[in-house]
Amino acid sequence: MTMETTPSIRTIEDEIVEEFSLFDDWESKYEYIIDMGRKLAPLDAACKTDAHRIHGCQSTVWMASEYRDGRVHYRADADAMIVKGLVSLLIRVLSGQTPDDIVNTELRFIDRIGMTSHLAQTRSNGLRAMVRQMKLDAAAWTLKQHNP
Repeated sequence: MTMETTPSIRTIEDEIVEEFSLFDDWESKYEYIIDMGRKLAPLDAACKTDAHRIHGCQSTVWMASEYRDGRVHYRADADAMIVKGLVSLLIRVLSGQTPDDIVNTELRFIDRIGMTSHLAQTRSNGLRAMVRQMKLDAAAWTLKQHNP
């Protein structure tokens, strides 16, 4: 995507909220999240190392990022389907955005779809750890750009 065609974080969040509003119950929403995880592009085995592991997640989650054309692009995988679906949602929202937008955003879709109240405490902690890592990666790319 070019800079002109990349939807904003808010626009993508609104799309996700709208999609989740189509489901009547949480069982259907969980199925949708799991399905999104199944569609997540595979992560290279070379990235499934401790250096790419997100600590703070009960499940094993690996994430890698790269910076190109002024934007951060994420790839990830997880050993639990629901977590893989959650990370796919985060990637959908944040991947392809500028580092500044990623660092400065307050993700609202998680609360808006009711996810916070439907996740176990350990999963909520893991979700926060994933968001924190994505923001840290974006901040690191900003620093690398200013201090090559």
